Amino acid sequence: MNYDAQIDQALKRLHDEGRYRTFIDIERRKGQFPKAIWSRPDGSEQEITVWCGNDYLGMGQHPVVLQAMHEALDATGAGSGGTRNISGTTVYHKRLEAELADLHQKEAALVFTSAYIANDATLSTLPKLFPGLIIYSDALNHASMIEGVRRNGGAKRIFRHNDVAHLRELLQADDPAAPKLIAFESIYSMDGDISPMEAICDLADEFNALTYLDEVHAVGMYGPRGAGVAEKLGLMGRIDIINATLAKAYGVMGGYIASTAKMCDAIRSYAPGFIFTTSIPPAVAAGAAASVRHLKTDQGLRDKQQEHARILKMRLKALGLPIIDHGTHIVPVHVGDPVHCKKISDMLLEHYGIYVQPINFPTVPRGTERLRFTPSPVHSSGDIDHLVRAMDKLWSHCALNRAELSA
Repeated sequence: MNYDAQIDQALKRLHDEGRYRTFIDIERRKGQFPKAIWSRPDGSEQEITVWCGNDYLGMGQHPVVLQAMHEALDATGAGSGGTRNISGTTVYHKRLEAELADLHQKEAALVFTSAYIANDATLSTLPKLFPGLIIYSDALNHASMIEGVRRNGGAKRIFRHNDVAHLRELLQADDPAAPKLIAFESIYSMDGDISPMEAICDLADEFNALTYLDEVHAVGMYGPRGAGVAEKLGLMGRIDIINATLAKAYGVMGGYIASTAKMCDAIRSYAPGFIFTTSIPPAVAAGAAASVRHLKTDQGLRDKQQEHARILKMRLKALGLPIIDHGTHIVPVHVGDPVHCKKISDMLLEHYGIYVQPINFPTVPRGTERLRFTPSPVHSSGDIDHLVRAMDKLWSHCALNRAELSA
């Protein structure tokens, strides 16, 4: 076996298909987000505007968050010093978990190093707690949920995306006595569409199934206190396990689940992804707790973010660009070709100082490649003007089809 040749072939396939991923080296500037400095390949630097970040509300640079992190860093030092089981549980971790439990009105919460790990570890552990468990998973669930379901070794059923009728068919076909869990997301990040949450909860009640909800792209953003779509719809009490992140709207790092005290205790005790991983640094936990606490009352940030998303979608639609609009804060522009998608992304960066990463397979299905914009409350009207004008020029330059204005 020529290992180097095999690696070359694997990388060549990505280049040939136009979906080789290029990392853009940027340095965020404190107090100036969404501005950043791009280190160009020729060694020069250029100021750019970030339009694809997951720091949806700019909390990664909020003074309340930075102050909490500075205080914790000065008090405790850099790292946590171990796993949660061995010296890595601090007062900062416990405060954060209490803040999250309160956010979701659950008895307890459990913090992981990321929401990916939280999904993978929890979903792969549940069959150990419920032998014979059948997991019903939405076809467009995040890779972390798919991996957790795949690794658990138990039975799984995949229902068509947001298709409640198909989910019912699958539930009806299985043994009524078998333990069941329905795993789905609130907001699906690539299209920005929302799940039929109440209907899924109704099915869970009817078939005695647990509900597992990923609120990663909704926490901080929706609901009176930012607990997500379930809070907005008044359904938090009907969700058994909520998964979410501290790295998007909350602007820091980490993931978590919130559930009953017994459920969190069981996952804590059985999940290798929790047991054998060094805990997040105390300063990170302190910053995350401050961010969660702040966004429980700062409705203004959420309102401004939604306003900017509406304005951007309206203006891009007015140009006839193929916007996918499900009424959420995510603004995908459908391109449908990986080469064109990368080309527009490169030209936006090179010529206009606009950074938006192309979204290609396997993140989205082939033929649905898109640019995914995430307007924030700290993008200015001038930033939006600049982006809209650039997209207008480049769309014509690349000879891409425009959507019908009535679409």
